[in-house]
Amino acid sequence: MASDARVQHLLRRAGFGTTSAEAAAFSQRGLAATLDALVNFQNTPDDVDALIGQPGYAAVTPSAGMSEPFSPSTSINDARQRWLFRMVHSRRPLQEKMALFWHQHFATAYSKIANAVGGAAATQMVAAKSSEHPAWLRGQIELFRDYALPNFRDLLYEVAKDPAMLYWLDGRLNTRARPQENFAREVMELFTIGVGQFVESDVYAGARVFTGWNLQRVGEARDPLGFFQFFYNGAQHDTNAKTFSFPIYTDGSRTIPARAQSGGMQDGIDLLAALARHPETGRRLARKLWSFFISEVRAPDEMFVAGIANVYKLSDCHMAPVVRAVLSSPEFDAPESYFARYSWPVEFVARALKEIGYAGFPLNVALGPLSNMGQQLFEPPDVAGWERGPAWFTTAAMLARMNFAATLTSRQRNDIAAAAAGNGPTPDALLSFYLDRTTPAPFEQHAYNCLLDYLRGGGAWTGNAAQLRTKAPGLLHLIAGSSEYQLV
Repeated sequence: MASDARVQHLLRRAGFGTTSAEAAAFSQRGLAATLDALVNFQNTPDDVDALIGQPGYAAVTPSAGMSEPFSPSTSINDARQRWLFRMVHSRRPLQEKMALFWHQHFATAYSKIANAVGGAAATQMVAAKSSEHPAWLRGQIELFRDYALPNFRDLLYEVAKDPAMLYWLDGRLNTRARPQENFAREVMELFTIGVGQFVESDVYAGARVFTGWNLQRVGEARDPLGFFQFFYNGAQHDTNAKTFSFPIYTDGSRTIPARAQSGGMQDGIDLLAALARHPETGRRLARKLWSFFISEVRAPDEMFVAGIANVYKLSDCHMAPVVRAVLSSPEFDAPESYFARYSWPVEFVARALKEIGYAGFPLNVALGPLSNMGQQLFEPPDVAGWERGPAWFTTAAMLARMNFAATLTSRQRNDIAAAAAGNGPTPDALLSFYLDRTTPAPFEQHAYNCLLDYLRGGGAWTGNAAQLRTKAPGLLHLIAGSSEYQLV
């Protein structure tokens, strides 16, 4: 595969790996043009959903059975398959990667919502695509896709009104008589400025700011087309002034003034704007983007954090310049940053499907293994999201990764052997061919020799069709199940 190592590094981090053809095409375009295409994804058609069910692409299976339509706006397992399909096939990989980043940042679990409103309504809240809904309802993941790289301040505002978030952090219960503190706490502690930048009285003031930011159901309870949407209930808004320990306005004022019920939503808009432009928000986002895009094995130095935070400030909270600055930084391209991130389960699965293939492997088959690896899409364990880094690699989770690799390669044994035809005159040649088609971290000599020993075992090497049908899938299983393949 005629591909550039720097381009491959970029595509692993800013996407979910590449096919051989994609890697060669992007390498021909060069690093700068590849980065432009990734960041300016709005210039590429968002046509990936139209490919679902088409020949030549990963198959999906309706959760309700083959006699029923595939329904990712109402069935959570169908929604999980659709998102995994997008990760594998989208021509906008950075959009899907940033949606995953925001899913972790604003961690919201389907199960809590489903327990309250039922599976179909909960799936609508987390995954509905507006073009598929009669009232243009947009689920939370579609919100994250829409705001993957625009303004973080605007994203905060949309999240505060998002029905899934209003259920997840109990905003629907926030009234002036009983202010609900969950969202106010997490919007400061996890979503923006972080621990140490606010005091307990700010949480109570924040809860009062969002009183009346509630939900309403459109349609009767039994109406299959009914849904939940944001509703500002002015009668439940606390109209008194709210004072914080940090500046709310650019003149330094720390008090949101008393307002009439009709204008009470401005309280929340003012607070979210203050949190978005707070200096510590830019620094926290810089650190999170470092661990997501650059390295989990070393901490960023303060010059990097300050530089990215300054881009955030100068861009007025727009994320596209921030992410571009991260991906074009010397730190990103440094040799010590290559394979310095532990792949999340969904990254591992999507990359394996892209690099090894998906023939005979419908995406619903991946959902159980993903859960066993420790990650179920739309189901982070708590508001802090998944514990990442080495925490992904328990004994059981690593076994699940190896078993997934075995199932994937076994189901497409014939296609793998056909691709190897003519590329395996010697064991060394076959190993080089498949290491070129996949992107593990470099194998140390002992591990490399073990792969060769596997190919040489069982008799003299001939490279004939029968031998390739046995050895090529097994070799790919060993590569994808290796520790080297768990790094991106």
